[in-house]
Amino acid sequence: MPIEYPAANGGGVLNEHSAVRNTVGLFDVSHLGKASVIGEGALDYLNSIFTNDLRKISDGQAQYTLLCQKDNGGVIDDLIIYRYSSTHFLLIPNAANCQQVLEQISKDAPSGFEFKNLHESYALFALQGPKSLDVLKDLGIDVNLEYMSFMESELKSEALIICRTGYTGEHGYEILTSWANARKMWDLFLEKVKKYSGLPAGLGARDTLRTEMGYALHGHELSTDITPVEASASWALAFDKEFWGKNALEKQRAEKKHRRLAAILVNDRGIPRVGMEIKDQDGKKIGYVTSGTFSPSLKSGIALGLFDNPISIDSQVFIDIRGRLSQGVIKRLPFQPSKVK
Repeated sequence: MPIEYPAANGGGVLNEHSAVRNTVGLFDVSHLGKASVIGEGALDYLNSIFTNDLRKISDGQAQYTLLCQKDNGGVIDDLIIYRYSSTHFLLIPNAANCQQVLEQISKDAPSGFEFKNLHESYALFALQGPKSLDVLKDLGIDVNLEYMSFMESELKSEALIICRTGYTGEHGYEILTSWANARKMWDLFLEKVKKYSGLPAGLGARDTLRTEMGYALHGHELSTDITPVEASASWALAFDKEFWGKNALEKQRAEKKHRRLAAILVNDRGIPRVGMEIKDQDGKKIGYVTSGTFSPSLKSGIALGLFDNPISIDSQVFIDIRGRLSQGVIKRLPFQPSKVK
C-alpha cells in the first residue's frame, strides 16, 4: 500500500482524502491479517479472551474488539471479528500482529479448535465514501447491509466477502477476495470508482481520514503500553463478562489516575507529528502527540495526544514543533461529523 498514488494520475494525499469524503476511494489493505477460528465452543472460548461481547452480535455481523495483556491490560492488538456462527469466526487483525494474535489465543485453547492463518488466502480492499454503494450496484453486486454486518457475494464468478465497515467515517465496505485473483478484482473495482470521480487511496489519506475521526491506530493510541481505558476505548470493554486484562482495567478505571487521550486543533500553521511534546502555558510538559497530521477538511493541523492528567474541552495547549511552540485547543471528537449509521 503506497503512501499516495502518483499526482500525475490525479492522486496525492489531498486529492485522495477529498475523493473519500466527497465521492469514493479504493484502498488496498491486503497487508491486514486474516485468520479463522473454528470449533465447537469457539464462541465461549473467544468471548473469554477478547474485550467486547461476541454474544451481543448475531451470525452475519462483525464486531470491533481488543486483545489485551492479562497482567496490565495493555493492547496486543485491536481487530474486527466476523461471526459466521457460534463455531466459526474470521479475524481481521493488524498486519504485524496477526501471527502473534493466533499464537496467543491458540496457546491454551481446548483441544478440537482449528486456528488458521489466512493471510495469503485473501486480499482485502476498502471501498469508502458516499458513492461506495453506487460502485457496488454498478458492478451488479446486490448489497443491503446494516453497519458492521457482512455477506457473501460474487463478481465475475469470483467469491467475495463484503462487510459494511471502514476506517474513514464515511459510508463504506471492506471486501475480501482471493489472493490469486486480487489484481483482476482491483482493476474491476477501480474502473467503477473512477467512473464516479473517485480515486485509489493510500496510507497518507487513510491517516488523515482516520485522525479526523479520532480512530485509534495500534502502535499510536493503543499499544502494550497504552490501555483501552487510557485511549478512550472503554466502549469496547464488556466488564460484565471475563476477558484478558479485565482486572487490571477495572482497577485502572476505578482509581482514575490513568493518562487520558484528547484531541487538539492547532490554531496556527504548525503540523504536529508523533512523539512531539505537549506543554501547558507555563511550559510544563503535560503529554505527547500519539498521532498528528494536516487535516485537509479543516485546513489545519490536528492531533491526538496522551495527557498525564485530565484536561478540559477548550483548554489551551502548546505543541513543541522542532523547538517552536504551536498553539492549539482541546476539542471533542470527531473533528468531522461521522456519516456512518
